[in-house]
Amino acid sequence: MKESVERWRNRDLSKEKIKYLYVDGVNFTMRTGKSIEAVPVLAAIGVTNDGTKLVAGLQSGDKESATNWREFFRDLKSRGLDGSLVKLGIMDGLSGLEKVFKEEFSNAKVQRCQVHVARNVLAKVPHKLKQPIADDMRSIFYASSKEKAETFYKGFVERWDKEVPSAVKSLRQSIDSCLTFFSFPEEEWISLRTTNVIERLNKEFKRRTKSMEIVAGEDACYRLLAFISLKMELGWRIMKVGKVRPHLPLYQIYTK
Repeated sequence: MKESVERWRNRDLSKEKIKYLYVDGVNFTMRTGKSIEAVPVLAAIGVTNDGTKLVAGLQSGDKESATNWREFFRDLKSRGLDGSLVKLGIMDGLSGLEKVFKEEFSNAKVQRCQVHVARNVLAKVPHKLKQPIADDMRSIFYASSKEKAETFYKGFVERWDKEVPSAVKSLRQSIDSCLTFFSFPEEEWISLRTTNVIERLNKEFKRRTKSMEIVAGEDACYRLLAFISLKMELGWRIMKVGKVRPHLPLYQIYTK
């Protein structure tokens, strides 16, 4: 079993024409030797030219370490990933990650997860203002064009800068990366705004390991992640990026 998982985890990627990468890291409680520790795993989900999603990489490493992310990206390329084809990285703004990503994928832009940015902004807002500020951010993020989003952002700054300057500063630091998705096909915008795709992989792993409490080592972690990844990939074959059906409730909510 271990050999099969490792073959899958280190499989050749040269035939996969990957244009987008969702990247994230998650901590799992594992038994390492005689001790129990939180071990982080870095993950990347690729989107091919036809919109198909696949788990491109899983590797233990500190998600706060730029060096670990660089090694992770270089491992993907050493397995055949054509870095020149990668046009966008969707991520949550972890320390040093964006810089390393741009260095390793020089043709790519970065989309910062709007959900993470909104949480950071709202964390600096008093309770009575959370709803109106959240509504104003939603107007920015789900505007029908980049021009309108920038107009809404300007209004956001004018409305809130005096009252909650720290929140406005937080959004100002991320706004450019939050609106990168406008440079890509409109039918893909829903899928590119956030890291929800890769977070669902993390949540499924957490759900399946909840009753276990502790994963029995790195090999067991990879085995379970491989199983979950392959199962999710089967569903992804019919749920391609850019192919969201207009009648779905999720689509209707995002396009109001």
